[in-house]
This record gives sequence, C-alpha cells and structure tokens, in this order.
Amino acid sequence: MRDPQVNSVSPFLFRNPEEKPFSSPRTIPEVQSMAVTLKTTFFFQSKAGGGDSLPRIKPFRFKAPMATLSTVPTVGLSETFSKLKQQGKLAFIPYITAGDPDLSTTAQALQVLDSCGSDIIELGVPYSDPLADGPVIQAAATRSLARGTNFDKIVAMLKDVVPQLSCPIALFSYYNPILKRGVEKFMITLKDAGIHGLVVPDVPLEETGILRKEAASNNVELVLLTTPTTPIPRMKAIVEASEGFVYLVSSVGVTGARASVSDKVQSLLHEIKEVTSKPVAVGFGISKPEHVKQVAKWGADGVIVGSAMVKLLSEAKSPEEGLKELENFTKSLKAALL
Repeated sequence: MRDPQVNSVSPFLFRNPEEKPFSSPRTIPEVQSMAVTLKTTFFFQSKAGGGDSLPRIKPFRFKAPMATLSTVPTVGLSETFSKLKQQGKLAFIPYITAGDPDLSTTAQALQVLDSCGSDIIELGVPYSDPLADGPVIQAAATRSLARGTNFDKIVAMLKDVVPQLSCPIALFSYYNPILKRGVEKFMITLKDAGIHGLVVPDVPLEETGILRKEAASNNVELVLLTTPTTPIPRMKAIVEASEGFVYLVSSVGVTGARASVSDKVQSLLHEIKEVTSKPVAVGFGISKPEHVKQVAKWGADGVIVGSAMVKLLSEAKSPEEGLKELENFTKSLKAALL
C-alpha cells in the first residue's frame, strides 16, 4: 500500500492490468495534465477537519411528505435489492453532494429523497480533486468545501438524520481522504453513523483488500465499479469482489447529464449478468424519466441519478425552492420505475 500523499492519485479501479501502476506521487501539474487526458478518454465518478456538531434538523419550511421515522433498523444494500426483486421492482438511487448549498439543506434533502420513495441514497463527500466528476458535481464540491464542510461535520449531520430515514445511505468518497483518516477508523465511523454502503471510485481493484476487510468487519458494503472499457476478465474480478451491488458506469467520461443512454449499456448488463447474480445499478448520464425507463427495460436492477439532482439544488433561488424542485423531480423519476 502506498503512503497517501496530498497530491497523489491512485491508479483507478478500471485500469487495464497491463498498464504500469503509478510508482510515485503525482505533482499538481501532473495531476492537472492527467485530468485533461482522462476527461478526453475515460474517467469517472460519482474531509478531514474540525468536529463541530450541528444542531438537530429543523422541520421543513415547505409542504412535503413527512419523513419516515424508522421503528426498526434500516436494512443494508443487498437486502434492499433482495426485497425489491421479490416485489418485481428496481432500485431508485439518487446522489447529492454533502454541504451544497449547506449541511442543513443536505439533511432536509435526504429526508425529501427518502419520503419520495428512494430505495438507497448516495451521498458524496466533497473532495478538492474530484477528477472523476463532471463540472456540476465538481462545482458543488468546491462550494461545499468553501463553506467549511468536512467529514466530521458530515458525520455529525448523518448521526442526526439517519435514524429518521427508512432507506440506507451509501457514502461516496475518494480514496485519499479515507487513507488520510485511516481505513479502520473511517469504517468504524461509518458504522457509528449508521451508513450501510461505501463507493470509492478511484481505488484500484488490487488495493481493495484492506477496504473490503474493514468494511466487512463494520457491516459496510463496499460497492465497486465497472465501465464500458473494463476488460471482461477484470470485470469478472470486480463483480466478484463488489458487495451490495455492482455499479455499472454507463458511458466513457466523467459524471454529468447526457442526452441519451448509450446502447452499449444493454450488452454490458448482459455480460455482467452472465457471471453474477448480484444486482447491477447503472449510473452516469441518467437524468430523465425516459432514461430510467430505458435502463429498466434493458434489465438493470437499479438506476443512479446524480448530476441532475445536484444541479437542481445548486441552481434554485433558495434552499426551500431547491428542495421542492428536488421533491418533484424525484417523484417523476420514481414514477418511471413503477
């Protein structure tokens, strides 16, 4: 395991095994150059700091469904997919960035997403070098960090709001912040906060051993990603190691809304389902009800919608307006799966 460096970049999960791994930390100019190159080929989605705690979540100031108060422990990712399969349903998985526009709004957004029927919610931890993300999520992470959001504050918020949710949370975090905190400590923190899943887009498969071990010890399901450019032998290894579900990246490039979903997703789903019975959720570029319907028709077990959600919250005239738009948009996407 390499020592984490502030400006280092790990080789990525979907790297062809024939390529040489990075042998030394990357400098800032190298990272910037890599970002340009990777954005034109293939890259993809999705803080340590003070421990200030947040006040308890304020009630909504707009008319929205009441958040469900959990009376029993929320089930994990795998069990969620199992229950949906028994009902003949697909999982709807929205993504938002923690702390954009602020953590109080994030807490309320989690409640809105839950009350509108989300099956799993993916929450992004803002990071200073989110090279896998497109401009919408990158901008959201920058704004969040500028407001002082850090991992400890996110955890404090989650400890307050998670008990009020009926669906599990999967945290989305880049690898370096996890290494900086310490993998064991990071996983224990997730468990204590009631988090059931973790998505790490930039960890190479060869370096997931310690993550998988510590995640399993703390009942956290580590979700791994496969892409259109992942060689089939490597895809099979990723699928075998992934827990909770398999995250299928739908297109080459960074995150962001797209006009349509690539037809290649259908064949990719077929290839994955030939080697595993684990559920497969499709993400990247899913932003419209018609996208959701198409992916469902192709045989996905779940759909992940990110940039479109983040954009609604970031462009709204006020947090209240953003939450209301988020509610309406979530209902339209959820309805496409019914």
